Amino acid sequence: MEFEASFSMTIGGRAVTGKHGFDVVNPATEAAIARAPDASRDELDAAVAAARSAFPGWAATAIDTRGALLVQLADALVAEIDGFARLLTAEQGKPHADARTEILASAYWLKGAASLALPATVNEDSPERHSETRHVPIGVVGAIAPWNYPMVLAMFKVGPALRAGNTVVLKPSPFTPLTTLKFGELAARILPAGVLNTISGGDQLGPWLTEHPGIDKVSFTGSTATGRRVMQSASATLKRVTLELGGNDPAIVLPDADVEALAEPLFWAAFANNGQVCIATKRMYVHERVYDRLKQALVAYARTVKVGNGAEQGTQLGPVNNAVQFRRVRDLIADARTQGYQFLTGGEPHAGPGYFVPVTILDNPPEASRIVQEEQFGPILPLLKFSDVDEVIARANASEYGLGASVWGTDEDAALAVAQRIASGTVWINETQHLSPLAAFGGMKQSGLGVEGGTEGLLEYTNAQTLVRRRKASDC
Repeated sequence: MEFEASFSMTIGGRAVTGKHGFDVVNPATEAAIARAPDASRDELDAAVAAARSAFPGWAATAIDTRGALLVQLADALVAEIDGFARLLTAEQGKPHADARTEILASAYWLKGAASLALPATVNEDSPERHSETRHVPIGVVGAIAPWNYPMVLAMFKVGPALRAGNTVVLKPSPFTPLTTLKFGELAARILPAGVLNTISGGDQLGPWLTEHPGIDKVSFTGSTATGRRVMQSASATLKRVTLELGGNDPAIVLPDADVEALAEPLFWAAFANNGQVCIATKRMYVHERVYDRLKQALVAYARTVKVGNGAEQGTQLGPVNNAVQFRRVRDLIADARTQGYQFLTGGEPHAGPGYFVPVTILDNPPEASRIVQEEQFGPILPLLKFSDVDEVIARANASEYGLGASVWGTDEDAALAVAQRIASGTVWINETQHLSPLAAFGGMKQSGLGVEGGTEGLLEYTNAQTLVRRRKASDC
């Protein structure tokens, strides 16, 4: 698959270029690499109409057949992994090895969704009646994916939505539409026309989609502020919603932690994908007994990590994805410098082309500081010292967010006892960011509504229907 000058949407199984377009920028060079279609309202209407037309036939298709087609789609994606990975690096900025990993994870998620079953519950089986609750597809799903993991987070939605019998209108971020648009072309060769439609556009397309009367459910991944607007927009027609939103994820490093063994995984817990991960460690609380040793080990490791163009061999961290986020990250760094916080590494401005930010680690800033209280979504990490476990749990939980957290220590039972007290949807012990299509993932508090993954995530794309059959008197 070669790069193209322009890309097409897929609506009703056909390529649609649209009348208008916008440039997609490589964040490592700030150069435009292609143009993507800027969907009009009419084109959105066409995509929704195509999905609605395809829905009855897809919903009536046997669930095993739907699963087999998802597996076929996953295999086709892996067969073209090189082209997809190069394109993903070019538009998102992540190193090529990470882009390949994301494509493989996308296929894994499709296959995982294909393996899930819809449960049925017999409520009553008596001489008088038989009552059974089953789960039926909702209809047309509007799926809105973000720019940090544009492919795999789209598959979080596409896989279970299609497995459950829904049809989908998929909208990628305007910062990273290209890989998703190519995926739409691939899917059109495998799925019935209209089952999966891919459209791209600017900031106006998301609100058009969430308020559209032909959309029955919205699944959105993005910021908490935008999630609130999605929920408000969907409320006009009582659309079902799943919202996977922001996080200010704490890590707690206990006093018995093996610093030398954990320095590298703790670094990547915070800085994988350049910190642009909703479940990345955003605040690292370290017990005073091991604080100095760990900060030295983290700084030493950070100096070995190569930051650069993701297309260059050996690059481990690419640029921040877009100018908007680049400015936000730089603003947080500038605020920390203005406040006089101590930088252990990084913090220097970048003068050349590309949205590059050096790995930046701060030494024990105040709990009330912006860098601790806000989700940075970039390569900045505050290290925070603590001495009392009860106190650090209270600090970790004192956030409007509750998406992910991690606890690190040699005594696994002690770490588990701490993890059970953290108010987050997922808490990892001695690892982080491990997700599975077979396990529920979602946030507490302002980090979201509903879950993705597992049977619970599959059920998010269904309505419960109870069938009650009164038995004939002769049957009793």
